[in-house]
Amino acid sequence: MTVTQDPAAAAAGAAEAAPVVSHLNPPPSYDLADHPAPTGREEVWRFTPLKRLLGVLDGEESGDRLGWDADLPAGVTTSEISAAEARELGELAPGDRPSALAVANAGGATLIDVPAETEVDEPVVIRLHGESVDQLVWGHYVLRFGAYSKATVVLVHSGSARYSATTSVIVGDGAQVNVLSLQDWEDDAVHLGRDAIRVGRDAHVRHTAISFGGDLVRMHANVEYDGPGGEAELLGLYFADEGQHIEHRLFADHNAPHTKSNVLYKGALQGEKAHTVWIGNVLIRKVAEGITTFEENRNLVLTDGCQADSVPNLEIETGEIEDAGHASATARFDDEQLFYLRSRGVSEKEAQRLVVHGFFNDLIRKVGIPAFEEQLLTTVEAELAKNVLKDLGTTEPAS
Repeated sequence: MTVTQDPAAAAAGAAEAAPVVSHLNPPPSYDLADHPAPTGREEVWRFTPLKRLLGVLDGEESGDRLGWDADLPAGVTTSEISAAEARELGELAPGDRPSALAVANAGGATLIDVPAETEVDEPVVIRLHGESVDQLVWGHYVLRFGAYSKATVVLVHSGSARYSATTSVIVGDGAQVNVLSLQDWEDDAVHLGRDAIRVGRDAHVRHTAISFGGDLVRMHANVEYDGPGGEAELLGLYFADEGQHIEHRLFADHNAPHTKSNVLYKGALQGEKAHTVWIGNVLIRKVAEGITTFEENRNLVLTDGCQADSVPNLEIETGEIEDAGHASATARFDDEQLFYLRSRGVSEKEAQRLVVHGFFNDLIRKVGIPAFEEQLLTTVEAELAKNVLKDLGTTEPAS
């Protein structure tokens, strides 16, 4: 836990909060000069194998675009807007070099718009598909939910590409929003993504990031608040196989009083040199009195040769909070669970499969999109089928 003090931050409201610098999240800026190319020694890049980014951070312009297919229920519209118009809508400025490059090179943004007081019963599904890792593609998306609207948006990534994108989620006062980002790439894809969420007064947002495929996937979810009463639920699921690097970074910026954030990410690893990274960070500003926040990350190591890095952080500037905490654990199979199942005639392989499903099941049920919940359970089954889960070695119960 990191505790900082800034006597100058005597603000009375969210809009007056002092520009406190988080040690894990540099100040946002559209200026590329504020986001120099990383060397790998920076705290925010030290876990990422930069050589495997295949030139994405060099910033080369490209006219390539991902294939686009959308299911748009009645009342939801899409349009192309300029980067300047996206800024005018109130999107959060880029917080790192990949998102700044995406804004600079995407040639404008795609706006998915849900008008105020509109309730959309069916999910808005956007399918994005790459043809080859030779493609260098930039993406800029804005999801705008009007005041007191209610909708679900799903972004599905598949195929292969070198892809860097920023997605801004602008949530009006009192809105109820569910956003799912699914990374289901081929094994050679590279994806750098940032989802930046602005939560309106008394609004509720559930954001779920799920990563299965890709050679290197690095996702960053940001949340900040436009007024008191906003709630953000940040969920994540990832499954890394041999040689894959999957990295998820979270930043909840409590810049308004009486706001809430709840983070739950779970991951599994199998195969030689499978590597996952989870970095959680919550900044509680001096103005953010009466807030509640909790972040949790759990990792299940299925075979030898894997590495899971998990780093939760809290940066607190006020003691006037309701509740704040974090938890992290990385472990192999629970011996007691396996023994219980084996003692009832379940084979070792089937017992292991059931334990993994149980590990993920409660999180998947929180997604709140029934059709995709079943798809996720099927994908977990397919991931398990890639490895016979033998020779697990010494196990220890998860804490």
